[in-house]
Amino acid sequence: MIELRVGLGTCGIAAGAEEVFRTLNEKVREKGLDVKVKRVGCLGFCFAEPLVELVEDKKSFFYKNMKVSKVDKLLDSLVRGEVIEDWLISPEEVEDFLFRQKRIALRNCGKIDPEDIGDYLAHQGYQGIERALSMEPEEVRKEVQASGLRGRGGAGFPTGRKWEFAAAVPSDKRFIICNADEGDPGAFMDRSVLEGDPHSVIEGMLIAGYAVGASEGVIYVRAEYPLAIKRLKIALKQAREKGFLGQNILGKSFDFEIFIMEGAGAFVCGEETALIASIEGKRGMPRPRPPYPAISGLFGKPTVINNVETLSNIPWILVNGAESFSSLGTEKSKGTKVFALAGKILRTGLVEVPMGTTLREVIFRIGGGLPSKRRYKAVQIGGPSGGCLPAELLDTPVDYESLTKSGAIVGSGGMIVLDDRTCMVDVARYFLNFTRHESCGKCVSCRVGLNEMYKILERISQGEGREEDLDTLAHLGKWIKDTALCALGGTAPNPVLTTLRYFRHEYEEHLEGVCSAGVCRSLITFSIREDLCSGCQACLRVCPTGAISGERKKPHIIDELACIKCGACREVCRYEAIITKPRAKEGVR
Repeated sequence: MIELRVGLGTCGIAAGAEEVFRTLNEKVREKGLDVKVKRVGCLGFCFAEPLVELVEDKKSFFYKNMKVSKVDKLLDSLVRGEVIEDWLISPEEVEDFLFRQKRIALRNCGKIDPEDIGDYLAHQGYQGIERALSMEPEEVRKEVQASGLRGRGGAGFPTGRKWEFAAAVPSDKRFIICNADEGDPGAFMDRSVLEGDPHSVIEGMLIAGYAVGASEGVIYVRAEYPLAIKRLKIALKQAREKGFLGQNILGKSFDFEIFIMEGAGAFVCGEETALIASIEGKRGMPRPRPPYPAISGLFGKPTVINNVETLSNIPWILVNGAESFSSLGTEKSKGTKVFALAGKILRTGLVEVPMGTTLREVIFRIGGGLPSKRRYKAVQIGGPSGGCLPAELLDTPVDYESLTKSGAIVGSGGMIVLDDRTCMVDVARYFLNFTRHESCGKCVSCRVGLNEMYKILERISQGEGREEDLDTLAHLGKWIKDTALCALGGTAPNPVLTTLRYFRHEYEEHLEGVCSAGVCRSLITFSIREDLCSGCQACLRVCPTGAISGERKKPHIIDELACIKCGACREVCRYEAIITKPRAKEGVR
């Protein structure tokens, strides 16, 4: 039978996949075709959504940018046994993007129907908990330790060791918490797993619960993920009906139940002690550690907190063995890591690669590099608390040790590619603004330090910086890292410190009143080169203030007084006729 898999993750639905899915079902019934139209999660090809994968006789073809208007022609081609070549993602792109990956956490995303437990069971689903229940809890913990799996939420703490700590504490009750409070700009790894393969996370929690002697689990998921929450609820209901949740699971003396708590979108609640406070009904604020949650966590009980990606790896490890997982990656960073590719890159989407894969391989081979005419400048990796690494570090392996040495972090896995039109001072200012707003304000380091750093960056971006500002930024950043109460504050200065380290010349240019990337509005003016302008009027149509004028097929002009320097015109100009130049200095600082 022919199977048409429609990617119905949030990215696909936003692009119109739901209408394509509905129309395909209707037309298949109308035409009486022996074709199965299947709902799946995101396969990772976010750059090609809506995506429809044609699967027949173990062959598959990926139809990109599908529309309702294309459905009839697609189905007619199936009847004739043909493939519409012009609509496909090219075999070269599929080879580079998909087949260079090693998918473990994402193994079922884009393959199974996330709302059908039967489909999960057909793909080795719940075999991990079956094997775990045939072992002693201590044996399960040792298996996870032997795999070398480290927490994929950012800190990279060995998962098996965390489980050992929780299991060793005498207690009448223990908890497992799934941290699904993904809040990094440009990151959507956890969301995609929850939307595409929710049962893998549930099974991971079951195995963790059995291994440490817990009977209750909580999935703390951000409320801004409605589709993930919907599919989690469906999966939990199905798991209970099949006997994978509740009492005497699979006929063994093991009881476990899972509940969902929706977070209110506070980034700081991604920090484990703030997350625990939120579950307990308190304001989400970190507390000093020790004691660590594995010793004294939710309601003072031993609590294991793992994120979505970590937990989704657990069933695979139990089914395939620790050695299979530890054979991937580097000596200290085992297995694979999921990254969300975003920014100025051709193939935006989700990728999963063995630890130790270089940034160059991920960005230029798997991600396809940058659009033509643009030059690679840097990658911002590790979320808002990550770092910005320049072109000369493209051969850096993606693992915990290498990225920490470079000044960045693996973080949860956001990877934002920046081109030559990016101002690194502005990037640092943007991410610091995010973290200062998301800080709980409990400690002086964040409450005062981040705000002082932001004020300095604002001054520099407006051309009012002073020579001593750069040393002050470096001093403040180090002080905050050394004294902050939690990981949010401890890593928040990273974007500033790494841009100072690798792009200091851009800061120095700003001190002279120059933003060479043409981004900082106080330092630039926009103009149109007559020799390059074709008069296509694309810029005129997107200008929000009507600052651009001109006749079709004749050079246009920009009214500097009306221009708000939003950059929309420059983004749409195919001829690169819109340029920025330094604004004339007014007086002397």
